[in-house]
Amino acid sequence: MDCGDEQAKHNGHAGGDASEWKKVAEMRAVVQAQDPASKEEDDFALRRFLRARDHNIGKASAMFLKYLTWKRTSKPRGSIAEDEVHNELVQDKLYVQGFDKVGRPMIYLFGARHLPAKRDLEEFKRYVIYILDNTCTQLSAGQEKFAAVVDLKGWGYANCDIRAKLAALDIMQNYYPERLGRVLLIHVPYVFMAAWKMVYPFIDDNTKKKFMFVADRDLNATLRDAVDESQLPEVYGGKLKLKGYCSSSPPPSSTSE
Repeated sequence: MDCGDEQAKHNGHAGGDASEWKKVAEMRAVVQAQDPASKEEDDFALRRFLRARDHNIGKASAMFLKYLTWKRTSKPRGSIAEDEVHNELVQDKLYVQGFDKVGRPMIYLFGARHLPAKRDLEEFKRYVIYILDNTCTQLSAGQEKFAAVVDLKGWGYANCDIRAKLAALDIMQNYYPERLGRVLLIHVPYVFMAAWKMVYPFIDDNTKKKFMFVADRDLNATLRDAVDESQLPEVYGGKLKLKGYCSSSPPPSSTSE
């Protein structure tokens, strides 16, 4: 065991890449010298930023310091309260429930329930943070990523919201790097592709690889390959009952056709 392995084990990183943890230690020295708040973030957080910048310590440190500044202004009390995102929550367009077969928390988003005419962009940004933070609280030890299913059944021009999509993408890529595992886009209507082409250039290369369009004919097999029946929502033929913010507002029927 070399000194890098010994240091990794001492820091609770047994089994990790010693050279990577050495870079994390170097990055920590850089960021703590510029912002003492860095001490409150664990090594795994630093590692995610390091990986997001291909292990370039300078770029990762700059990204992380920007995150700390953003965190102070976007979450001055440390978290987003329900009453700060009430108008978004009552739409019941998103559910954080269940886990996939590799233990990642699942997000189920029903795109046809998002109505840009009724949303405030600043509240929407807070909502994105609220959802991401609450999803991360469900991560088990050793798991750093979540997965998502974006159901676009019934999605139309009235649901198209490029500004909101770009805002969500900015938050996720810049302040929650290496958290997204995979996104399955299902029941995708043709009209959605025009909006997708507008957003696609703003998605970084690593994130692009995580989006997967699923044809209706492959939906059942794809979902069951990813999620155990006990963790798969009833709406897709599983046994999990989705429970939204409004108990009287169940998810739309979205079974495969």
